[in-house]
Amino acid sequence: MNTIEQIYSIFKVCKKINTDSRIITPNSIFFALKGENFDGDKFVEDALEKGSIAAITSDIRFKDTENVFYVPDTLKTLQDLANYHRRQLKIPIIGITGSNGKTTTKELLASVLAQKIRVAYTGGNKNNHIGVPLTLLAMNHTVDIGIIEMGANHQGEIKTLCEIAEPEYGLITNIGKAHLEGFGTIETVKQTKGELYDYLKQHNGVIFSNIDNEILKELLGNYSSVGYGKSKNSYCRGIYSEFGYEAAVEWETNNEKGLAKSNLIGEYNFENILAAITIGAYFNVPSTAIDNAIACYYPRNNRSQHVKTVRNSLILDFYNANPTSMIAAIDNFDRIVDKNKCLILGDMLELGSESTKEHKNILEKIENMNFRKVYLVGNEFYNFNNKYEFMFFKKVEDLALHLVKKPEIGKAFLIKGSRGIKLEKCTDYL
Repeated sequence: MNTIEQIYSIFKVCKKINTDSRIITPNSIFFALKGENFDGDKFVEDALEKGSIAAITSDIRFKDTENVFYVPDTLKTLQDLANYHRRQLKIPIIGITGSNGKTTTKELLASVLAQKIRVAYTGGNKNNHIGVPLTLLAMNHTVDIGIIEMGANHQGEIKTLCEIAEPEYGLITNIGKAHLEGFGTIETVKQTKGELYDYLKQHNGVIFSNIDNEILKELLGNYSSVGYGKSKNSYCRGIYSEFGYEAAVEWETNNEKGLAKSNLIGEYNFENILAAITIGAYFNVPSTAIDNAIACYYPRNNRSQHVKTVRNSLILDFYNANPTSMIAAIDNFDRIVDKNKCLILGDMLELGSESTKEHKNILEKIENMNFRKVYLVGNEFYNFNNKYEFMFFKKVEDLALHLVKKPEIGKAFLIKGSRGIKLEKCTDYL
């Protein structure tokens, strides 16, 4: 047996993988991964002492140590093991990527497909070069289908994740201005996200595509897709509506129709909801079950959540932010009928050389809109504090202190920003 087969023979018995020596699970395989801020090789002996039955390391000192596999690259070995396991499972895999909405779409889709079949899917934000292998290795033979979320901030990463997960089906939610610090340009974002389409085209896979999106149509080229959108020639046609703050989608295919009322905020979630409906219909989930699955899904982790406190109404949408999602959220909030609307916006991170321009674009946009109050948090926005008549704060703690001294009552707030700004720290004061 080669090294992967040897490790897999142990994995079949223990079925547990561990990459963090601080939380070793007994009878697990410990992978000594390396990163900018950690070096797993330092904890090989500790992991074995805590109960790991094997360790994978690139430290040559352990080459002849019992229960230790010496390999040139532990991350590559983890990825190869996940790919080997994926092939043994012999189940269909759906790959999802995009600049915005991929996590929401993934969770909606999992809810829909679970109405009919057994589903395993990416948990939380484990959508990178480590998270995807761990997600695959957590699947077992009780699963009928897997959904793999794929994130990237550099060119080539989606290609790598596809080679690990080998999806037969795929979806790009959209292409926008995200992670420009790593990508450099929007064109590079397009090429990287398009690596999912490239893989599926090469392997005769099925692509689900929003046919109203010009960028996706360009990436698709002449390859046929299962289309969704507002157009009549879509496989699944949808119309957006609202009840209160929440989004609803009236939809139909040639065989089914329904009305999916969600607990998600905003028209920008129309595409996410319709994508989940489309794939559900493609896999023959009944229309009533699809609508029920959408209605029963509640957003978490501060993604498009509507919360009413004793003092105010809050739209929590600060798990992450980039120029595309920020503009969509602001535009949607602007359309909501309420005379007491206020904004709390945090910096959009990882924009590199485009950061100053993109933050200025947001400020110019909201300057011409009719919001009662605007609070801005973070150094990027603060750089403009002398040029706009808004309230600027360098840190969220400063905003929280302001809200203690001058409480807000009877207002509707959109709270949007990048995760690193930690806007959740101000919500207790609203």
